[in-house]
Amino acid sequence: MKWKVGDVTITKITEVVYPEFSDVIPAATPDVVKKIKWLFPHFVTPEGMLSLSIHSLIVDTPTAKLVVDTCIGNDRNREPMSVMSNLATSYLEDMIAAGYKPESIDYVLCTHLHLDHVGWNTRLVNGKWVPTFPKASYLMEKKELAFYGNVDPNSKDDFAQVQRRVFEDSVKPVLDAGLAKPVDGPTQVCEGVRLIDTAGHTPGHCSVIIESKGESAMITGDFIHHPIQFHDPGLVSPFDVDNAAAVATRRRIFGQYADTPILIIGTHFAGPTAGKLVRDGDGYRLNV
Repeated sequence: MKWKVGDVTITKITEVVYPEFSDVIPAATPDVVKKIKWLFPHFVTPEGMLSLSIHSLIVDTPTAKLVVDTCIGNDRNREPMSVMSNLATSYLEDMIAAGYKPESIDYVLCTHLHLDHVGWNTRLVNGKWVPTFPKASYLMEKKELAFYGNVDPNSKDDFAQVQRRVFEDSVKPVLDAGLAKPVDGPTQVCEGVRLIDTAGHTPGHCSVIIESKGESAMITGDFIHHPIQFHDPGLVSPFDVDNAAAVATRRRIFGQYADTPILIIGTHFAGPTAGKLVRDGDGYRLNV
């Protein structure tokens, strides 16, 4: 799946699709979902379960090639999150088949440091985790590095312990290789690509704005997990570090970009993945 934004090409590389992943927004029960007709058939199952996609987006500009978020990765222990543990996908082969060899990538943009966004930062070679993109600068927000680099080893929280392992195998090897480029909030990455602050889901969460020839797109990251949150920005996820801040970010961003020509590309949106955000009564919807 590809999109053109001026002189920029954005290519979706899918790692895995979960047809039913309603745990990401527990209040989005089938009864709630079935009342929102525009979610069908692309973003939910016929039974009203939320569908979720794990994919990277390659941003190919006239001056640089960027990968936004690197999914879950192969060969990793992510228990007790068994659906994301010990994957063996063709992600890297699919990226190469799309015309993007790992050594051709100039930047890796991590919207945040959760397990399903940094996995392919590294790959396992002869028993050692090494950077997948050896010539890239990996942009990571400083608050993210501080937060996830200092998880309490004695925490009883299962997700916290998963994130400790994520940092060890998917972030630290990049730091050790000298490829990490810590950034502080909104940042111009290269011509036509910049990061904006969308904190709440995590402390330093950012989204990506692409601008070329008068056209624009946004890659969301996880300030929104599923299009149902356009309908109701108040729907929250247990994976948000700060629910209130996440809701405030959604309301701010939706208000800013609704009814404008910007293409919204969801980092976890299944099916068509992208569309235009329009006002719809008291909420919003994604026109695809």
